Amino acid sequence: MKIVIPMAGYGTRLRPHTWSKPKPLVSAAGKPVLGHVLDMFSEISSVDELVAIVGYLGDQIEDYITKAYPQWEARFVNQNEMLGQSHAIWLAREGLEGPMVLAFVDTIIDVDLSVLEDESAEAIAWVKEVEDPRRFGVVELSEDGYVKKIIEKPSDPSNNLALVGFYYFKNAADLIAAIEEQMERDTQLGGEYYLADAVNIMLDDGLNMRVEQVDVWKDCGKPGPLLETNRYLLDNGRDNSQDAMQREGAVIIPPVYIAPTAAVSESVIGPYVSIGPECVVQHSVIVDSIVEGGTRIESSHLKKSIIGRQATVVGSHQQLNIGDSATVNAQE
Repeated sequence: MKIVIPMAGYGTRLRPHTWSKPKPLVSAAGKPVLGHVLDMFSEISSVDELVAIVGYLGDQIEDYITKAYPQWEARFVNQNEMLGQSHAIWLAREGLEGPMVLAFVDTIIDVDLSVLEDESAEAIAWVKEVEDPRRFGVVELSEDGYVKKIIEKPSDPSNNLALVGFYYFKNAADLIAAIEEQMERDTQLGGEYYLADAVNIMLDDGLNMRVEQVDVWKDCGKPGPLLETNRYLLDNGRDNSQDAMQREGAVIIPPVYIAPTAAVSESVIGPYVSIGPECVVQHSVIVDSIVEGGTRIESSHLKKSIIGRQATVVGSHQQLNIGDSATVNAQE
């Protein structure tokens, strides 16, 4: 089984955090979003290669995967031109054959991947029912319940099975062939080759693709939704509240994640707070926030805030969204 993850985008909606790190390495509930995505694949015993398609600051992704997931054979492919999803997969085409899972890291979903062990369909698209599908790609199903067509941003709101950015293909080589045909036809939109067009070519050629519905689909691509994802993860087993509550000199309101190497004193933390490694928090109240590693917070009251790595916040009583190495000192 090959796991293919395109993640070469600039992550502009998460600035200022993505000036200094790629979007998949922004944290939620104590680890990078990429880590939560990769943890899903621990259920699959047959993973023989992880293919990461990287771009801007991609060396940080390579370093993270190599250190955090040494059990997997990993290959890193650079996408230097932002020509779309299909183009990214095409760049990684060498050796892509046999079963493949394709995952995008803008979102976190809750899936049962054990279904892949004995899967008979040629492909699976994971979907979720949404109230307004006009912002998404959706699947159109035939009478037998299989995928007939993928439609981008449909005008008909009754077709509400939105694609969540997670796919299985029994034969990756067939997808590569469809992408090459897409490129030969020059089927693109706004200068980018979209995966939906390649999949539609496969469907026209008789691809047997079914859908698998998910209940949980959390966006990690913008600050507000990232905080919502942090809350969901802390509510669903990614907290370490019991250990955190053993700390002296701090009031902990679960759920929270506080890295073991973080120092917290004379402060109230929680609910829904993630504090990264080597942080120092003193005389502060932090609620519903993400604080990344190496940051110092003193005499502050923060809510719905995202604080980057190695930042400094002193005397602040406001909602903040600051990137790595930033300083906010209201006492100067």
